[in-house]
Amino acid sequence: MDPPPTSSTVASSYATPPQPSYAPSYPTSYTKFNSALNAGLLNPMSPPPLPLDKTRSSPTLFDMMANEQDYHPRTAAGIHSIPAPPQPHQLPPARSMDRQMLLQDRIADLIGSCSPGNQFNDADSSDVRLTLSSKDGLSVTLCVHRHILVAHSRFFAAKLSDRWSKQQRTLPHIVEISDCDDVEVYAETLRLMYCKDLRRRLMREDVNKVLGILKVSAAIVFDAGVLSCLEYLEAAPWAEDDDEKVATLLTQLHLENSGAGEVLKRVSLELAPSALVEEADEGGSCNGGNSSGGEEVLLRLLQVVLEGKDEKARREMKGLVSKMLRENSTSRGGAIGGDLRKESLYSACNGCLSLLCEQFVRASEGDHSEVARIARQADNLHWMLDILVERQIAEDFLRTWATQTELAAMHRKVPAIHRYEVSRVTARLFVGVGKGQILVSKEARCQLLSTWLEPFYEDFGWMRRACKGLDRHLIEDGLANTILTLPLATQQEILLAWFNRFLNSGEDCPNIQRGFEVWWRRAFWKRNSEPEPPSRLRITAICENS
Repeated sequence: MDPPPTSSTVASSYATPPQPSYAPSYPTSYTKFNSALNAGLLNPMSPPPLPLDKTRSSPTLFDMMANEQDYHPRTAAGIHSIPAPPQPHQLPPARSMDRQMLLQDRIADLIGSCSPGNQFNDADSSDVRLTLSSKDGLSVTLCVHRHILVAHSRFFAAKLSDRWSKQQRTLPHIVEISDCDDVEVYAETLRLMYCKDLRRRLMREDVNKVLGILKVSAAIVFDAGVLSCLEYLEAAPWAEDDDEKVATLLTQLHLENSGAGEVLKRVSLELAPSALVEEADEGGSCNGGNSSGGEEVLLRLLQVVLEGKDEKARREMKGLVSKMLRENSTSRGGAIGGDLRKESLYSACNGCLSLLCEQFVRASEGDHSEVARIARQADNLHWMLDILVERQIAEDFLRTWATQTELAAMHRKVPAIHRYEVSRVTARLFVGVGKGQILVSKEARCQLLSTWLEPFYEDFGWMRRACKGLDRHLIEDGLANTILTLPLATQQEILLAWFNRFLNSGEDCPNIQRGFEVWWRRAFWKRNSEPEPPSRLRITAICENS
C-alpha cells in the first residue's frame, strides 16, 4: 500500500480536477474525516488535519476547509463568547494637542471679532509678545503693546516700567504670565483694554463670563474693566442660581470702594437699626414687640391676601405666601430677614374672626347684602389654621374656636350655602386633633364638640357636594379619633346620638362607624374580658336591614 498522501499532495489533487483513471486510495480514518468535512458535520472537537506545507505562499481550498475555524475572524467566536465586564461610560480624555488647537481656535475667533482698526494682536505694530500659560499646560501667545498695558493696568505699569523697557535690548519684548486660571478669559480681558466702549462690549457676554473678566481685571488692577463689569452686573438680569456666585466673588475681591455695594443690594437686604440685628442674632428671634424688616414684609403680604377680593388670585397667592412662610420658618434667620411671630399670626386670625362674627350678626338679622363675605372670612380662617397647624402652634386657636358659642348659635340662622365654609374650620380642627397635630386638654376637646359638632353635622352634606377636593374619609377619621380621645361615657353619648342621626340622614352625615366599633369593643367586650366577636359590627348592614 502506498504511503498516505502528504498535505502538498492532497492540495495538488484538489487544485486540479481528478482524472477518471486516477483513483487514489486513502486510509479509512482519512476517508471518514473527509466525508464529515464535505458533509459539514465536522465539529470543533475533531482531530486536527495533517500539517500544512509551510512552503506554500497561500492556502489551498482544502487547507481553508480543513482549518475553517482558523481562517474565520475570531471576533464573533472569541471575543463575544466571553464578553468583558461593562465599563462605565466615560468620555475619552482630551489630548493636549486637541485642547491647544481648540484654544487657538477660540482665540482666533476672539481676535476676528475685533472692530476694524483694532490693534489687538497686531504683530506689525506690537512691541510685546505676551505668552499666557495655564496650570494644565495650555498656552497662547499674543502680540500686544506696552503703552496700552501700562496705561490701563497698574500691575503691568509696575512690571513693564520704563527702566525694565530700557533693559530689554530687542523687540518685541518677551513676557510670560503663568498659572492663569483661564487663558481665554485673560486674553478677553486684555482685548478690552483696546476697546473704546467697554460697557457695550460686555453686553454680548453672559454673567459667568463677566465674573471671570471681573476677577482678572481685579487681579491686574484694570480699573476701567472692574468698573465696567460692576456696571454690567448691577444692570443686567441674572438667574437665581447666579446670586450666590456674584455675592461670593464680590465679597472675596473686596471691591467696596468700586461700587460693588450697589450690586450686592440685589442679593442682600439691609437691616436697620443695627441694635435690632444684634438682638436677633443673640436671641434667635426679634422680641420686645419690634418687628424685623422681613416680618413686616411677610405680615403685609399676609394681610393683602386676607383682604383680596378676586378668588382665583387669592388662591394662587395663598399658595405662594404659604410656600414663602414654610421656607422662611425652616431657614436660619428667615429667608428674607425675619419670620412671623406667633403673636402676629394670631393677630391676623383674631381680625378674621371678628369680621366673621360681625357678618354673622348682620346675616342673622336678615341683612343678606354681604353674606358672600362670610365664606371669604371662613376661608381665611381655614388658611390661617393650616399655617398654625404646620408650625405646631394651633392649640390657642382651638380653644378660642371652642368658646364661640354665640357664633355657633347664629349658625342655623344663616343659609347653608353661605355658612358651610365655617364648618370646614371645624373639620380642620377635628383632623388636627385626630392626627395628633393639636394637643389640648380634655375640657377643650369636649367644648369643641359641644359647641360645633351639631353645626358640623348640618353642613356636612353641603361640604361634601360643594367643596372641590374635599377628603371626606380624612375628615371622618379625624372626627372619630377626636371622639375616641374622650372618656368612654362621653364617647357613648356622642356616638349613640350619631348612630340615630346617620340612620336618618345617610350620606349627608359623616360615617364614623369605625370609631363606633372601637367604642363598642372598648365598652362591652374588652372591659368584660370576653373574646372579640368573629366579625365586626357593620353599620351599613344594620341600615339595610332597617
